[in-house]
Amino acid sequence: MKKINKITLILFLSNFISYAQNNVVKNFIPKGYVLYDTIYGDLNKDKLEDCILIIKGTNKENFELNGSDSLVDRNRRGIIILFKNEKGYQKAIENVDCFYSENEDGGIYFAPELSFYVKRGNLIIHYGHGRYGWWKYTFRYQESEFKLIGYDSSNNYGPIINSETSINFLTKKKLYRENTNHDAEGGDEVFKDTWSKIEIAKLLNLSEIKNFEDLEMYKY
Repeated sequence: MKKINKITLILFLSNFISYAQNNVVKNFIPKGYVLYDTIYGDLNKDKLEDCILIIKGTNKENFELNGSDSLVDRNRRGIIILFKNEKGYQKAIENVDCFYSENEDGGIYFAPELSFYVKRGNLIIHYGHGRYGWWKYTFRYQESEFKLIGYDSSNNYGPIINSETSINFLTKKKLYRENTNHDAEGGDEVFKDTWSKIEIAKLLNLSEIKNFEDLEMYKY
């Protein structure tokens, strides 16, 4: 019998585990939705790799012609978070249509690109807008929910940062940084920092957000 080398065995086991995981998590996808993306990371600090499912609607009525007369899928996307335990996965939260379609029309600009990752046990939802900057939302698992604890944004003009905003909803403090070097070429900005307090009655839950595009962070 031909011997299987160690590298081949590791690759086989890795592919098998990935295949098995994908089949298991698909059981959590509700009817009328498909799996769009999968992200892994420890979100409840138990040293087990939890699973973040990005799902997408399949309603045919949400297909329409864009400005170039091409048929595009405008079905919205959502998120399901699964906690890993000794028995497999358990659903923590679900919000099935809080994100716009990847085919969203950005008008004269392209629509911001949406991405997800886990950092220091927190879920980061990031919108990248190319040369115009970016913004992101930081969620932490506490009190059996994913709470919005932070918001950060960067307003850019190409390589030049015009301003930055950072809000900490736990400390109720906001930092606004404005570039005062109007001749900056990128990397040589000079920032004026302004701190302020924000008013917030309670932390926002990820499961209760109807759509992220309606979150008005400028109000804080």
